[in-house]
This record gives sequence, C-alpha cells and structure tokens, in this order.
Amino acid sequence: MTAVREGLPDGRYGRSADARADRTLKIVGAVLGAGLLALIGWFGYDYIAGQDVSGRLTGFKVVADDAVDVRLEITKDKDATGVCTVRTLDEYHDEVGRKDFTFGQRQEDMVKVVTVRTTARATSAELIGCEPVR
Repeated sequence: MTAVREGLPDGRYGRSADARADRTLKIVGAVLGAGLLALIGWFGYDYIAGQDVSGRLTGFKVVADDAVDVRLEITKDKDATGVCTVRTLDEYHDEVGRKDFTFGQRQEDMVKVVTVRTTARATSAELIGCEPVR
C-alpha cells in the first residue's frame, strides 16, 4: 500500500527565489526613481528661485586707451543686492579689463553706465554674468 501524504512538498508552491528577486528589484527601482525625480525638482526650483538678479549689456563706448564705458540694464528684486561682472577684450580677443559692479539700490529695474579700466585699448566688452549677493 501506498502512503498518502498529509502536506504539500516544501518549496514547491511557495514564492520562488526569482519572484523575491523581482520584487526586490522593483522596490529598489522605485526608490531610485523617486530620488531622481526629487533631485531634478530640487535643481529646477533652485534654478528658478535663484534668478533674483539678471543683467544685459546694451552698449559700450571706448572712451580712452585705458577705459571703456559700459551700459548695463539690471533687473532684480527690490530688496536684493546684485553683482555683475564685465570684461573687456582687445582686438586679439585677449582680456584687458575685468570689474565687478555691485547694485544695491532699492529699485527693481535700472540702467547704469559703468566704467571699466583696461590695461590696453579695448575693442569690445561683454557681460560675464550677474548674481545675487547672499
């Protein structure tokens, strides 16, 4: 006579090792995906929120062999203080002057003419960038 088994064989109908590994990979993928989305959101917010000061160079005039007047349009929050960096170049595109200008006036938009001293005659000027003073 044959004996009748009372229970199911061990491991035969339970969760396999592959199913456990698949579940673990799904959890790890979800956590990493959420972390990546949070990081992208944080960088995006920081980029948008950090834009309190912006500037644009609208013209320049070489007034002497060692000076250039630069016309800047500055947009900033009323209470913010901003720093804009301007550089001047000679005919060979070598930098002959660089200066940081601080704007702390209690107004949002302004047009300023600033003077950059140079070491040689400049032929062009460019705005490197503007940023808030923190």
